[in-house]
Amino acid sequence: MENQIVEIDMADVGHGNPAWIAALEAGKVLYFPNFAQHGFTPQKEELALFREDIRDPKTRNISLSASGELKGVIGDEDTKALMAGMIGRFRAQAEGLLGNLVPRYGEHLRRGATSFRPSVVQNRVQSWRADDRRMHVDAFPSRPNYGERLLRVFTNVNQDGEPRVWRVGEPFEDVARRFLPKAKPYSAWQARVLNALHVTKSLRSEYDHLMLQLHDGMKSDLDYQKNAPQVTFGFPPGCAWVCFSDQTSHAVMAGQYMMEHTLQLSPMHQYDRDASPLAILTRMKGHALV
Repeated sequence: MENQIVEIDMADVGHGNPAWIAALEAGKVLYFPNFAQHGFTPQKEELALFREDIRDPKTRNISLSASGELKGVIGDEDTKALMAGMIGRFRAQAEGLLGNLVPRYGEHLRRGATSFRPSVVQNRVQSWRADDRRMHVDAFPSRPNYGERLLRVFTNVNQDGEPRVWRVGEPFEDVARRFLPKAKPYSAWQARVLNALHVTKSLRSEYDHLMLQLHDGMKSDLDYQKNAPQVTFGFPPGCAWVCFSDQTSHAVMAGQYMMEHTLQLSPMHQYDRDASPLAILTRMKGHALV
């Protein structure tokens, strides 16, 4: 399998390196080992936030919405303000990095939530569908997106030297070739029922259906999880990595204390529109999916 992780020195980040853009839009992971030296690092007073019990157990992560609403923190107002400030600083640094990496995306990016994840990955107890220790591409049952991209910036902020361990799998088109023939056919009437019952927030398109089929097909296939082409990589503290999580086959195996910023992008605004999962699945199916 061709290397799916591309290492980039922060000092070399300029304005739209074509090779890096092509790698990102091909579903590869861009890895910045010295992000903390040139970008974000927690401040001394923020280290008090680095404890697992600061997260409300009713929430999976601590998050700051695009509008500035903080969720998931247990603590007083000063603690919440400190947390919001830390997450907001990371968000600004992440968006600055993307501004240099993919300047054409610019105004077309739609800001999503930014999260702080203090929990130990290895201790999670989840159903197989929700278990992100199984390789998958991101797709969400209740939130159809009609092919909109999920661009994510991650940083490992662990203060004890522990890596954030990922498995990164084969290219998206290879995943689709493997699992698309096994996918259940799309049913428009079922999509309408799910929407009427408010199971989905909008009508599920055929594209969204197929992405869920790939997600579930990958996670439910234990032989694939073990034997599929993949690399295991430990992202060290102080680094950052960027990928389209709806395209990159990935699993999160270990680690504690990470931050993540999500942005959404219409595939129409990519440098190469034909590289998107929507374009790939449309070619493979031979008809429009949204």
